[in-house]
Amino acid sequence: MAKLDPVWTQIPARLDRLPWSRFHVLLVAALGVTWILDGLEVTIVGAIGPALQSPHTLGLTPTSIGAAASFYVIGAVVGALGFGWVTDRFGRRVVFFATLAVYLVGVLLSACSWNFISFAIFRAITGLGIGGEYAAINSTIDELIPARYRGRVDLIVNGSFWIGAAAGSGASLIFLDPHLFGQNVGWRLGFAVGGALGLVILVLRSLVPESPRWLVTHGRNEEAEKVMGEIEAHVAASSGVSPGPVEGGIEIHPRKVFGFGLILKSLWRDHRGRGLLVLVLMAAQAFLYNAVYFTFGVVLTKFEGASDDKVGAFLLPLAIGNFMGPLLLGHLFDTVGRKRMIAGTFALSGALVVVVSVLFGLGLLTAVTQTAAWMAIFFFASAAASSAYLTASEIFPLEMRAMAIAVFYAAGTAVGGVMAPSFYGVLIQTGSRWMLSGGYLVAAVLMLVAALAELRLGVDAEGQPLESIAKPLSGA
Repeated sequence: MAKLDPVWTQIPARLDRLPWSRFHVLLVAALGVTWILDGLEVTIVGAIGPALQSPHTLGLTPTSIGAAASFYVIGAVVGALGFGWVTDRFGRRVVFFATLAVYLVGVLLSACSWNFISFAIFRAITGLGIGGEYAAINSTIDELIPARYRGRVDLIVNGSFWIGAAAGSGASLIFLDPHLFGQNVGWRLGFAVGGALGLVILVLRSLVPESPRWLVTHGRNEEAEKVMGEIEAHVAASSGVSPGPVEGGIEIHPRKVFGFGLILKSLWRDHRGRGLLVLVLMAAQAFLYNAVYFTFGVVLTKFEGASDDKVGAFLLPLAIGNFMGPLLLGHLFDTVGRKRMIAGTFALSGALVVVVSVLFGLGLLTAVTQTAAWMAIFFFASAAASSAYLTASEIFPLEMRAMAIAVFYAAGTAVGGVMAPSFYGVLIQTGSRWMLSGGYLVAAVLMLVAALAELRLGVDAEGQPLESIAKPLSGA
């Protein structure tokens, strides 16, 4: 398709100069809920896993629970790829409602499952919606948040996964209480929590605009200027501070469509090292998290003697530790710098996993001490995992940002997320502590390799405009 007339725009500089305001809070609340929903889903399934093994529920085995978790991740991979393309082609905003609707359908169907097959299929549909959200949400947040806040905001938004995890843990304690609900009813009600939250977010998302950066690169400059003016007016009214002067601009050669050929050429020719970096970061964190969280409830009941209805009480402190990591460490990614913090959090997490793996194999951990140990690990690992998504969303050109997020999320998750739950399910079923300990050591090695990759290939992106980190395809 022929290029449109070149446009000189200051929209990126205008967005980056804005003060923090209620507009940015709304943006984070309406879009960041994606991670809360994902955390809710993962933790609910992890907490109800032991209950689903009862013949009075679905009669699943540890292996089939791991397989169902893999179906969820496979759905997320497919959703990320499909909706990632739609996001770059038709805009960020159009995907917000479609992906949330798919999620709502999936989670409500999950509550109606009657056997393993139905449960696995409905979990895949739920994952389809969640995966689609990642590409659109992360790209939009990065394109609308000022550069000086981007690192900490991304980490906190991605870390909000653990708010959902905490909610899932708390909900499981209520819904799995045999004094309140029947065994085959309570776990179904647990899925209703995510459905109710999703319905509320539909309203908030109607207030979020399309990305002006996306609009101007796709030949919709007048619309981009209008949206930008509305954002500036909203920020000025809510913060009481008029935006400062605009410095700098960029010439854009917009297109209606940026084909796969152009995107793949740019990725292979200009960003090959960055692609490898993101793949390693994504795979390492996905393997660790999917390995532990999808199976943690089963590990506690099988190896540590925890009761089925109390698993949520052990998942709750893990969720708290995971959220506190990005919350307390996030600003350091904007001040100390990306490379140092990303490499440091991956390396420290991997080293701590080695220690815990040995202690678990020796049988020196109880349900309480094992939970405390993982809580300490995930304080750092959560910041590392969030930084992987931050890296994927800011080091590629705008025109391919959503697709890049989708591709590397899909590839990393396929390596680390699809394999891990089933792999660890098999290890758990052996009943051997040392077999499972060996599995944890695999995750530790991957985290350490990711730290080395960041030191070698990482990008010093702190405080930099997106257009400086990666030149737009339309900028040439």
